[in-house]
Amino acid sequence: MRVLAIDTALANCAAAVLDDGTASACFETCGEEIGRGHAEKLMDMIGTVMAESSTAFSDLDRVAVTVGPGSFTGLRVGLAVARGFGLVLEKPVVGVTTLAAIARSCAPGDNGSPILVALTGKGDEVYCQLFSHDGEPLDFAGVHTLSDLAMTLPEDIRFAGSAADRVADAVGAENTCVISRCGYPGIRAVAELGLITDPRGASPSPLYLRPPDATPQTKGRIERQ
Repeated sequence: MRVLAIDTALANCAAAVLDDGTASACFETCGEEIGRGHAEKLMDMIGTVMAESSTAFSDLDRVAVTVGPGSFTGLRVGLAVARGFGLVLEKPVVGVTTLAAIARSCAPGDNGSPILVALTGKGDEVYCQLFSHDGEPLDFAGVHTLSDLAMTLPEDIRFAGSAADRVADAVGAENTCVISRCGYPGIRAVAELGLITDPRGASPSPLYLRPPDATPQTKGRIERQ
């Protein structure tokens, strides 16, 4: 099976082609940590990985795309492109969460300890999810405060993500271990999850854990004549 993977959810903009149907899996990737401007970079990256892997769009079996948590603007870029390819090619599009992809990049663990993937949120908040040592989700993604996590997390746990140090400090347990501070998933992990995930249970819909900061104005609006 050959998959095109796309990630524009966070600071990174990346694309990859992964094929698990060959003796040595074909894997081509292109990525850049840009912060913003994903729309200007993504299509060129997709063209690069398709050419370097000698893949025609008709060769693709599915498309995988990160669905969040992430920036509202970045998510819209990747999802629009992935859905467009899926529609034109009549291929399934698989949604992959950034938290699951980061966990897969860190798993498996040598000691069997669970992994908490935590991304920086607003103020005292973090976006996080707990995974088993081999990357299987143990709960649902959510928004939590550092103080709440300090009271509820088990000991002997590993941390990953941009907020890993903050959560580890808040928990303060002796057996905590920060295994990754990267604030975005590796594109290979996105591609691998895209290959093994059932599209019927992973729609390409954005995973928003909190409402947008900018909301439509409801008062003082001038009525259109």
